Amino acid sequence: MRNDNAYIVGWGHTPFGKLDNAELEQLIRDAVQPALDSAGVAAEDIDGIFVGHFNAGFVGQDFTASLPAVAMPEFRHTPAVRCENACATGSAAIWAALDAMAAGRMKRTLVIGMERMNGLRTPEVAATLIKCSYVKEEGADPAGFAGIFGGIASNYFERFGDQSDALAAIAAKNHANGMHNPYAHMRRDFGFDFCRTPSDKNPFVSGPLKRSDCSLVSDGAAALVLSTEPLSGARVPAVRWRSRTHVNDFLPMSRRDPTQFEGAAMAWKKGLASAGASLDDLGFVETHDCFTIAELLEYEAMGLAPHGEGARVILDGVTRKDGRLPVNPSGGLKSKGHPIGATGVSQHVMAAMQLSGTAGGMQVERTRMGAVFNMGGSAVASYLSILEPAS
Repeated sequence: MRNDNAYIVGWGHTPFGKLDNAELEQLIRDAVQPALDSAGVAAEDIDGIFVGHFNAGFVGQDFTASLPAVAMPEFRHTPAVRCENACATGSAAIWAALDAMAAGRMKRTLVIGMERMNGLRTPEVAATLIKCSYVKEEGADPAGFAGIFGGIASNYFERFGDQSDALAAIAAKNHANGMHNPYAHMRRDFGFDFCRTPSDKNPFVSGPLKRSDCSLVSDGAAALVLSTEPLSGARVPAVRWRSRTHVNDFLPMSRRDPTQFEGAAMAWKKGLASAGASLDDLGFVETHDCFTIAELLEYEAMGLAPHGEGARVILDGVTRKDGRLPVNPSGGLKSKGHPIGATGVSQHVMAAMQLSGTAGGMQVERTRMGAVFNMGGSAVASYLSILEPAS
């Protein structure tokens, strides 16, 4: 689907991390006010609010679409709705806002993605996240979603050989990139050797996946102001959608080849075709590296390598920041963190910063077009945005 009249005109982002005692209301304020300010608009200029919040027990408060007005009373009578689609919750909220604008009901919308995860102990976090699997068949895994992706990695290793070097290289790349992201949860360059070698500080978690292969349990929020046209008063350059795509696949892993993200591959094929673009046109990709094996399979889904040969993409340096197609110059979920409801919105903020030339130390050289891939579950709900500067 082409989106010639959909623009990102402002954005805000809190630091991601273990934010002790952070309330959702404060996270909303800290993300939304900078978004409004950068767009040059006031709360009364917003026609509707779309909240991406997974929750599922992370916090006791439900009905969180009502919280923006609690956090900022200027939104008291602004229509607001909450969207949820597992780890793609943030993108689902963006899509809902874009649909409302495309329908002509709204001209300017506010999208908020947020999550407060660290109020729970690690086993409780795992038990909450496993609800995004097909619980009848997969819900008993004590490792939670790490167990799901550990199983994916085990299947891939059995079919195509040990990929530990590639997974370690992906983790090391993303942590090195995250050093330059002021919002990142983990701003530390661990290096390849640490990520490759099991140790007391980097033990195996599930299957061949070590702790360094897993994204972080994070708190945080991000916000976007979207508009049907660029705004003359905005303080940042506008970014527009060239295309957006959403493809779903079976939820049960038993009904799919666990070594392929077929829905993701379809999203990439459709999205690039709709944009009239190829991978060679992209200057960067922000992709969903919830686990390093996910980024490896996404290389194959986007068409950088045939099935089973994704390792060569990272080992040849293609996706490094100085490579042919930098992937996750922000550090990705691996370094930046993964507050579930905030992730899709955060990825779009990172892309907008790149395309507007405001990414600071994260900036890549070639930014005429970029892509965001966000997925819910194990590539069950795949969202792809192809974005470019508005002028």
